[in-house]
Amino acid sequence: MSSRRAELKQSYKENPPPMGVFAVRNRANGKVLVGMSLNLHGMLNRTRFELAQGIHRTYPALQDDWNRHGADSFSFEVLDVLPPPKEPGTDPKEELQVLLSLWLDRLRPYGEAGYNAEPS
Repeated sequence: MSSRRAELKQSYKENPPPMGVFAVRNRANGKVLVGMSLNLHGMLNRTRFELAQGIHRTYPALQDDWNRHGADSFSFEVLDVLPPPKEPGTDPKEELQVLLSLWLDRLRPYGEAGYNAEPS
């Protein structure tokens, strides 16, 4: 492994991407998708790319609205950032799930208000 590659790998380990909760808002109809990710910017870029390419399959209603209203009707937001765990090897997914639950309770993005599935 080249030293440059090793440096980049070490830098990534020492500075992980921000993780947390995000929203994709449809400003045309007020609907919102709320989600979480270990890599917020990567997830928002992926979601934007999939919608733009017409290949977003996780939330078909979101893709339908994107096709109907156009990209300019949507915004991509970071709602909350979870600080990286202080202890190495700690899995932050449980804390992310708690943070997501708080935002879902606050925004209630279900039915006519959003794209998330109603909790069962």
